[in-house]
Amino acid sequence: MANIYERLVLPRLIAVSCGNKTLGPLRELVCASLRGNVVEIGFGSGSNIGHYPSAVDCVVAVEPSDAAWKLSVKARSASSVKVVRGSLDGQRLAEADESFEAALSTFTLCSIPDPVAALSELRRVLKPGGKLHFLEHGLAPDERVRRWQRRLEPVQKALAGGCHLTRSNSAMLREAGFRITKLDSFYQPGVLRFEGAFSLGTAVRD
Repeated sequence: MANIYERLVLPRLIAVSCGNKTLGPLRELVCASLRGNVVEIGFGSGSNIGHYPSAVDCVVAVEPSDAAWKLSVKARSASSVKVVRGSLDGQRLAEADESFEAALSTFTLCSIPDPVAALSELRRVLKPGGKLHFLEHGLAPDERVRRWQRRLEPVQKALAGGCHLTRSNSAMLREAGFRITKLDSFYQPGVLRFEGAFSLGTAVRD
């Protein structure tokens, strides 16, 4: 039953959650200056597709779930930007070194088993000076909320496909060798604070 839930039910629940229209302005911001060939980890059901700028030539989607990839068919068909499926595991990308101008990660680093490994792989496949654009949730800025995050994380992980509440996005980016060039941290209105501590920004591969 758990396997069916993870393979078939969870991708649909995530598609609904990530497809929330209130996230549209944030997706517009994180995608705004993407250009050239882009690798996107945690592609999901394609919630970012409508926000890719015209300067993007192609998006290589890293998405392990066949169910999520199928859910993206309509959005991919309507996209003016070419989208192709790439590697299935963000922690071990098959894509070549220095093959992308930019990378994109939205609400993905919370659930990858080894996020630093995934970030290190993104850094490897980016060209020197290439930027990672990210929109993630994670560790809250104040201790009162962090206490709730620590209490609720086991439940969150069990119900949401291994999603963590207490990962520090800035710390993980630096550990993987990125230099953060822009970072906005905030609580997203309309989202409970324990899961609504968002980080939006860019990090560069020097």
